Amino acid sequence: MSGIAPRPSGGVGVVPAETSPPDLRLAGLAVAAWLTALAGLHLGAGPLLAVTVAAAGVTTVGALHLIGGLGHPRAAVRRYGWIVVAVGLGVVCGGAATVARLAIRDAPPVRALAEQRASVTADLVVRDDPRPIRSAGRPGMLLVSTELVQLTGPDGRRIDASVRLLVLTTDPAWRGLLPGQRLTADGRLGVPRGGDLTAAVLSTDGPPERHGASSWAQRAAGTLRAGLQRACAPLPDDPGGLLPGLVVGDTSRLPPAVEEDFRATGMTHLNAVSGSNVAIVVGAVLLLARWARAGPWLAAGLCGVALVGFVILVRPSPSVVRAATMGAIGLAALAAGRPRAALPALAAAVTVLVLVDPELAGDPGFALSVLATGGLLLLAPRWRDGLRRRGVPPGLAEVLAVPAAAQLACGPVVAGISGTVSLVAVPANLLAVPAIAPATVLGVLAAMMSPIWPGGAEFLAWLASWPAWWLVVIAHQGARLPGGTLPWPGGVPGALLLSALTVALLIAVRRPLVRRLVAVVGVASVLGALPVRLVFAGWPPPGWVVVVCAVGQGDAVVLPIAPGRAVVVDAGPLPGAVDGCLRRLGVREVPLLVISHFHADHVGGVAGVFRGRRVDAVLMPSSTEPDSGREVVRAAATAGRAALFTTVSGARHPIGDVDLLVLGPPYPLAGTRSDPNNNSLVLLATVAGVRILLPGDAETEEQHAMVARAAPGQLRADVLKIAHHGSAYQDVGFLDAVRPSVALVPVGTGNTYGHPSPGLLARLSRGGARVLRTDTDGDLAAVRTSHGLGVARRGVPAGRRP
Repeated sequence: MSGIAPRPSGGVGVVPAETSPPDLRLAGLAVAAWLTALAGLHLGAGPLLAVTVAAAGVTTVGALHLIGGLGHPRAAVRRYGWIVVAVGLGVVCGGAATVARLAIRDAPPVRALAEQRASVTADLVVRDDPRPIRSAGRPGMLLVSTELVQLTGPDGRRIDASVRLLVLTTDPAWRGLLPGQRLTADGRLGVPRGGDLTAAVLSTDGPPERHGASSWAQRAAGTLRAGLQRACAPLPDDPGGLLPGLVVGDTSRLPPAVEEDFRATGMTHLNAVSGSNVAIVVGAVLLLARWARAGPWLAAGLCGVALVGFVILVRPSPSVVRAATMGAIGLAALAAGRPRAALPALAAAVTVLVLVDPELAGDPGFALSVLATGGLLLLAPRWRDGLRRRGVPPGLAEVLAVPAAAQLACGPVVAGISGTVSLVAVPANLLAVPAIAPATVLGVLAAMMSPIWPGGAEFLAWLASWPAWWLVVIAHQGARLPGGTLPWPGGVPGALLLSALTVALLIAVRRPLVRRLVAVVGVASVLGALPVRLVFAGWPPPGWVVVVCAVGQGDAVVLPIAPGRAVVVDAGPLPGAVDGCLRRLGVREVPLLVISHFHADHVGGVAGVFRGRRVDAVLMPSSTEPDSGREVVRAAATAGRAALFTTVSGARHPIGDVDLLVLGPPYPLAGTRSDPNNNSLVLLATVAGVRILLPGDAETEEQHAMVARAAPGQLRADVLKIAHHGSAYQDVGFLDAVRPSVALVPVGTGNTYGHPSPGLLARLSRGGARVLRTDTDGDLAAVRTSHGLGVARRGVPAGRRP
């Protein structure tokens, strides 16, 4: 995610600015409860209980101050006592609610079975729609959020527990499940990674046994959603796949290329249900009510009916209920005729939601919804009125203020997640404004009409496809704009740094002189730095012979042939990541794409190599495992009109100045720890006299077999791309035979596999190799200079997007 701004309210104006200061009486309570719940999810019940007890004491002291005791001046006590009491109550409430939920999550019976990885039978209730996740080891994997009802252990003992359980499965029978569906499944328990209320993970390869049906609301939602998909079926792939995501958050048909473009331009929020969806739909009803001269309470009632109907349409999952709560805040305040009540209502909603479900405290979507709503309430009205005073037309002033305020409020969270600050997010969202409301309203009408009149639903979907097409164009062009993002520290430090800078900027620009100075410096920085960034980005470095792309937990290697032409080895897990790397290198033509093996972390992004480029041929191993990965490559090659070839050990493939020699596998390997990995193509590439060894994901068995079969010195290389993301499964004899001067490790940030192995990195360093890794150094290049072999790093780590 590289920038998120909620869409405007489609007719529901921003709450008018007030001359008096904003009402922040409940803000301390909400923030304290939120941060306490977030800390508890990571610290556990014990430390959180100690913090709660301490906060209770502080709250008592604050209450005494508020009463007027302890000799303080009464005015100061009343001013600061409320803050102490509110923060203390927030900590106590948030801590108590979270400790109670953590105690249930960590109940010994379920935790013991998870730690033993026991085979169990679980009675479950589905909480949310099953969603596909990208997995290198198991393509087609689904993640299903469920609530555990009863667990039967391997000894036949039954455990009644109401805890959250995540199901990981590759069986397609799980795809059609609706929230609220009761079922039984067999599988193996595992320990979750922590940071939420998930008690265990259930891995299963079999279908679920269903019991009864979901509620009428979920069935109605399923009927309408299926009808919308049928209405969009005749449309072109890009707008037809986007429209269901835009209306109801259904991205099952959204092309991966479009999804990556939306992420790069900060428009990915359009593919998920948010409070702005609610504002658009309910705002349209409010406009009709006002046109019919309905009173405030009648208008509020009609809006409530529309809100309930929309929640049913998009399915009342926890994320949707959260979005509806956030989206209804401004409308409730507007209907009550008290705009200033919107901010306390937001704080109250945050408090209630966090206390009911502490897991929301660690949900990025929840944080972005709250921050975006807060930005609309606190910043947008003042900015809009300031633009009006300077002669900007009212409608244009609001259109400019809404996305800018939301982007500023959401920026710290987005920067912490993605490790970048987007320069195109605000312009892209501004250009998207005119298309969002028409596409959403027409899409909702198409879904509602689909069960009654399918032909009319298709017509409405066709009308909605035109604004959806405009959104696709904006995302496509914005993703290809050079210099669209700037590197920024990721994680909590990066988010806090940008938060501090944002607050300091907001305080400073209240003075006219500082405001003018900031504007001049900002414009000068853009005008001065952007041309340099566009004309001379410093990448790729002169004399580069190989680049290992930062594509997350996956492989993508580029070997230069001539300016604009290169050989690509593997494609990483995501189309957008490898496409971005090739664009940074200026690669417009790929005479040869080599696939080392068919795991998703090597072929999942193959469509990104073909995106806007000519690919002449695709070279594959003779091994076909896994079949799903091979079909992904075949489909991409067929769509891109590229020739398909297989190769074997000993074959040579010269392409321009790049010479490729296939060294492995020396023979088919079977019965190893991972046969697909150990049948990876192992390539020795020679570029400008530099020997580069690319072993794919070859593990100990294949490496040992190659050492046994190789001629003396045949495996020697100047540059070694470390196999399997630096896993510990490396053959010592293989590393000794290669003896690289440079070792490049493609690995994803925060991966759960323990890659790269610290022992492996230490051994390579002791052997004299310069070791670089993509998770900390970004794109990596080996460079041939007049003084020998050098290295360069781009310094923009990938793989941090949500």
